[in-house]
Amino acid sequence: MKIFKFGGASVKDANSVKNVANVLQHEGTDNKLVVISAMGKMTNAFENIVHAYCYKKDELSKALFFVQDFHQQMMDNLFNNNHDIYNRVTFIFGELSGFMARNTSKDYNYIYDQIVGYGELLSTNIVSSYLTEIGIQNNWLDVRDLIVTDNNYRDAKVDWEKTQKNIQQKIDSSTLNITQGFLGGCGNETTTLGREGSDYTAGIFAYCLNANNVTIWKDVQGVLNADPRVFDKTELLQKISYTEAIEMAFYGASVIHPKTIQPLEQKRIPLFVRSFEDLSNSGTRVSNETGIEPEVPCFIVKKNQILVSISAKDFSFMVEDNISEVFKKLHEYKLKVNLIQNSAISFSVCIEDKYDNFQRLYDDLKGFFTIKSYQNTTLYTIRHFDNNAIESIKKRGKTIIRQINTETAQLVIQENI
Repeated sequence: MKIFKFGGASVKDANSVKNVANVLQHEGTDNKLVVISAMGKMTNAFENIVHAYCYKKDELSKALFFVQDFHQQMMDNLFNNNHDIYNRVTFIFGELSGFMARNTSKDYNYIYDQIVGYGELLSTNIVSSYLTEIGIQNNWLDVRDLIVTDNNYRDAKVDWEKTQKNIQQKIDSSTLNITQGFLGGCGNETTTLGREGSDYTAGIFAYCLNANNVTIWKDVQGVLNADPRVFDKTELLQKISYTEAIEMAFYGASVIHPKTIQPLEQKRIPLFVRSFEDLSNSGTRVSNETGIEPEVPCFIVKKNQILVSISAKDFSFMVEDNISEVFKKLHEYKLKVNLIQNSAISFSVCIEDKYDNFQRLYDDLKGFFTIKSYQNTTLYTIRHFDNNAIESIKKRGKTIIRQINTETAQLVIQENI
């Protein structure tokens, strides 16, 4: 059994969907389970629907039309106009409209999961139908019936015991199966596993099915030592250990989802990252080896960070009591901490504010602490750094914080405009 994962870039248009079929024909379709994300930038488009539904009702029709029109054009480029997929997609959009009409909840995270998940349902139905149309038999599966989670919407936790039982009982591993990434189920409600969670979905299936390996298909040749959109020169990492992959994911490497590696490492299941544009390239192998090959500095970039410096108003020491109160509030407001540095009288954190809660944190703490913040900073993390690597980052702007340990250097930069 092998697990394949195709992200949004893999199915961004009709030609891309046809290329997915080409990849499957090249690699073989037996004993495969394929995890597919929403098409192109459709997750962003569904997020716009959520925002309009919750806050700007006058923009909802426009947001809905954009998504409907995208999928209509996708189908028009893949099928005859009397194909059954049109009815199925109409039914799916009807389900979405039905939810928005009957919903009474004001919980944004709950609403988000119920709406955004339709991106994956649409993409997998269209891809599955296209594969059938060209003679590739496959079994479409609703992942919400398989991966059981709690109701922590937008970051649901997997119930591994129930999930493994479902997957092992309900999946025919001898055939080609098509299912959704990113999604889970809690009772009759849809949950999501966190943004970019389709990689994690592939890891869950691999663990539960004792798969031979997992392949994540990308529009790059494998795992590079830096993001080619940010750096002019990059190198392909041919081999990465599980430990190194977890470190890179922890610091924010976007190629591999942070949660993906753990279930694979437990059963020593190799992960490959390969290019769907160059099937002759073996890409990157992540496995139970040591280090990386070749051993070069690896750059991880996290933009739109907020650097917050906190000190006591009376200039007293920042000790355990003060710091624990700050962390309690960071957790309460779901502010992700990417760097920590403290001195005798101040405590600094570099945070990610994906839920727009920083102002609430500031208002909560300003009565007790002196708070200074730097908005729109960039956090650069360099694994296996050398002096040249650090100096190259320092040239990008003003260094506010630098932190170095044996293997990793981190710099928070206010970049030159």
